[in-house]
Amino acid sequence: MHEGAQQTGSVASLIGPAGPGQLHVMSYNLRYAADDPAHLWEQRRPAMAELLTREKPCVIGTQEGLFGQVTDVAADLPEGYEWIGLGREGGSRGEYAAVFYDARRLTPVEYNHVWLSSTPAVIGSTTWGNVLPRMATWVRFRVGGAGELVVVNTHLDNDSAAARQQAAAQLTELISLMAPMPVILTGDFNTAAEASEPYQMLTESAGLTDTWPAAAERRTPAYATYGGYAPPRVGGDRIDWILAAPGIESEVAGINPFSLNGRFPSDHLPVQALLRLP
Repeated sequence: MHEGAQQTGSVASLIGPAGPGQLHVMSYNLRYAADDPAHLWEQRRPAMAELLTREKPCVIGTQEGLFGQVTDVAADLPEGYEWIGLGREGGSRGEYAAVFYDARRLTPVEYNHVWLSSTPAVIGSTTWGNVLPRMATWVRFRVGGAGELVVVNTHLDNDSAAARQQAAAQLTELISLMAPMPVILTGDFNTAAEASEPYQMLTESAGLTDTWPAAAERRTPAYATYGGYAPPRVGGDRIDWILAAPGIESEVAGINPFSLNGRFPSDHLPVQALLRLP
């Protein structure tokens, strides 16, 4: 097991800054700023800041963050990072599927927000049985001299399997419209990898590759990505994924169990991948 996977506040990063030609991508459910005894955002924020400062991903697809959390993360990231996002209820209201990026390596060219419903342009729309609105934010980046790349970040419904399946179909269609540009999809999919219908749809119909099993090197065990602030469990469900278009090579992957002085930054573990673009 890689040294960076240990649960202490004094070890090196799990993956760390990307080298030339590489792209370090993270997907992270931040856990919204709920009134959780012993897990308030102001208590978790220092651990989150420390983790992100150590890892320095080129792209971070976040889920659940409220406006104040998103701006806190932006303030705590090293100099040079920017972000794109919108509250799922419009403006700054509700949870974000925000995309943070290292502006020294990536230049946004175009972006949009879509709601996972039969009316994707209608802010806050819910039409498939999910009570809460679900959305995706996508950004088309220029990547130095390596051409362009689209990052799609999303959060599927936690309650309705039908809504998750419809959302996966909508994402599949969205990704097909991005061709021939390479696409990376980050998200909390609220369903297990491998066995679930959304996973099959996105990896087969959309043609994306799961960067975890595809990685040449995995620096952690296959932890359950929802941890509930508890020590990581090996062999649980991976409900947070990073999927990538064919031709994008997954060199390293990890599910980061970092904690700072015994405190986890979120009730999810961040999923990370070091990728090489075609």
